[in-house]
Amino acid sequence: MPDFLLEQQRGGRVAGVDEVGRGPLAGPVVAAAVVFPSGVPDTLAALLDDSKKLSAKARETAYAMLLTSDRVEIGVGAASVREITALNILGASLLAMRRAVLRLPNLPVLALIDGNRPPALPCPVQCVIGGDGRSLSIAAASIIAKVIRDRAMVRLDQRHPGYGWSGNAGYPTAAHCAALERLGATRHHRPDFGPVKKSRLVSQMAIDATSAASSG
Repeated sequence: MPDFLLEQQRGGRVAGVDEVGRGPLAGPVVAAAVVFPSGVPDTLAALLDDSKKLSAKARETAYAMLLTSDRVEIGVGAASVREITALNILGASLLAMRRAVLRLPNLPVLALIDGNRPPALPCPVQCVIGGDGRSLSIAAASIIAKVIRDRAMVRLDQRHPGYGWSGNAGYPTAAHCAALERLGATRHHRPDFGPVKKSRLVSQMAIDATSAASSG
């Protein structure tokens, strides 16, 4: 279970930073930065863990408490599909984390980054592998980012039905990949990701074949 030791060792306004959405075939990557300036309230600490270990209901409960607490500072950033294509998924993830930290009310004295690659920030940075299971601030950031991204994918699912984004959040489930084969890719799909690239190639081949037949 995560605790507050890393934050206490440094003291001051320490931010926990995490991102969600590296693996999906569609949608943005979303990051959050969270600061507990005066420590984590016990009622919140009991709810916080790596977002992947929590049920959707538990994440929503923790998210609501984080957003309504006057003892939490939150910054959120994202990178679009276009930016993912231009920068690659790692570069886009680092960009989203940078944006999240810069959107905090004040710059932290230290940013605890989940993982082993730091974004470029105007403050000291410490990478923490498995940080969402070690730091309460990073765990809180993982929950914020996960809930925001999941909600965004639900909205996109309503506009582009058939891919199951409300349930799979854009990840490459069997049903999602089958829908790509059947329906083709949308502008929210990441064109350089394998199954999407394959579906685009198949679609283009079909277009080319149809054009050749009509011109012949």
